[in-house]
Amino acid sequence: MAPTEDHKAKVEQACQAAEEFSKLYYEHFDKKRHLIRKLYLDTSAVVWNGNVCNGGEAISNHFDALPASEHTINSLDTQPLIEPLNPNEMAIAVSVFGTVKYQNNKNKAFTQNFTLSSQGTVWKIVSDVLRFLEKP
Repeated sequence: MAPTEDHKAKVEQACQAAEEFSKLYYEHFDKKRHLIRKLYLDTSAVVWNGNVCNGGEAISNHFDALPASEHTINSLDTQPLIEPLNPNEMAIAVSVFGTVKYQNNKNKAFTQNFTLSSQGTVWKIVSDVLRFLEKP
């Protein structure tokens, strides 16, 4: 079955949103970490290498405890998700692959998967799963 024009438009919107959001997210994480909580919903969940944080305060506390960082994004993929209950919102899945260097540590490869929801004109993180790619 061929994609509809509506589906093509949603894919284009998801791609643009994912690129803009990922730049904003990693800029905040690396340079303005004290503001990163604003990118999450109050009900967001984060799974960080198996460690679970639920809600804005727990997420902020976890990120604040991490050393300074510098991220490099190697690839980015996104997909629009099924229609949300509110027709004025859109949800997308974003997959990121890259490397991160934490202060006084070597570069680490990572994958990070976000589920984002449009909240008016801004995107908010519903869920965030990060995993470092360790060699066996």
